[in-house]
Amino acid sequence: MAHVNEHQSRQATVLALPPPNQAKDLRPRWTALDSLLCGAFAGAVAKTVIAPLDRTKIIFQVSSKRFSAKEAFRLIYCTYMKDGLLSLWRGNSATMVRVMPYAAIQFFSHEQYKTHLGGYYGYQGKALPPLPRFLAGSLAGTTAAMLTYPLDMVRARMAVTAREMYSNIMHVFVRISQEEGVKTLYRGFTPTILGVIPYAGITFFTYETLKKLHSEKTKRSQPYPYERLAFGACAGLIGQSASYPLDVVRRRMQTAGVTGSSYVTILGTMREIVTHEGVVRGLYKGLSMNWVKGPVAVGISLTTFDITHSLLHKLHQMNYSTH
Repeated sequence: MAHVNEHQSRQATVLALPPPNQAKDLRPRWTALDSLLCGAFAGAVAKTVIAPLDRTKIIFQVSSKRFSAKEAFRLIYCTYMKDGLLSLWRGNSATMVRVMPYAAIQFFSHEQYKTHLGGYYGYQGKALPPLPRFLAGSLAGTTAAMLTYPLDMVRARMAVTAREMYSNIMHVFVRISQEEGVKTLYRGFTPTILGVIPYAGITFFTYETLKKLHSEKTKRSQPYPYERLAFGACAGLIGQSASYPLDVVRRRMQTAGVTGSSYVTILGTMREIVTHEGVVRGLYKGLSMNWVKGPVAVGISLTTFDITHSLLHKLHQMNYSTH
């Protein structure tokens, strides 16, 4: 009788456990969901921190005013005194609507591209060689930009206009579509993609390379959070500096309907900027502010993603080990 009871309890235990293939199937899905959630969270935190600097940079990019750190901080101070503290985050709601899906798609697709390229080049589970490392970043940035571009357009419009012109995100979409046509939502798309390819490629390449070199030197698999921040800051500094002129061009094209300018093509926009403002003061206007906000944003974003992704991975491992 005791033998029968023991056999029955063993059967019940076996039935209660999930099939081995089912447990295996859950892991990739959790990994994908983790990447999306952690990417969205990382992007939201980073962009919210530097939102006032980002808005100020856009205002200078789309105007013919000469940029200087003194003028930038004067603009921030005047905006604060005139419209209050929250006005410095005007357009941040549109930024969140854009940056959360953008960052989620970018980080998720980066993980996928790394996996596929690793398998293709025979580096599955290892650090990729330089070219595939750059390709994974470029492809991830391009994928995210293509899928979320109209939201970036809306965010730029909200950043440079008064509150009375556009009441909310949907109002921007509706008004642009009615007054300027749906195609306007994709104005500046080409320079965006051309800028994202070197920016995302160099950023992810630099970050992954620094982590790899750090691991080889210290024999630690994971850097400390402050080391991640430093690696991300370096990656952001190099990546944004390389693609900055195209960032200025896309902002001019995105806000042409508001400023009354006729920026239609990339070369035409570049020519007009250089003719009236010069190369350094035109195409690189606001770059010094980008050197402040860019490394901070990229550092926070990459570090937040790595840390939250590692925490979720450990939680899943603990859950699997308890079953």
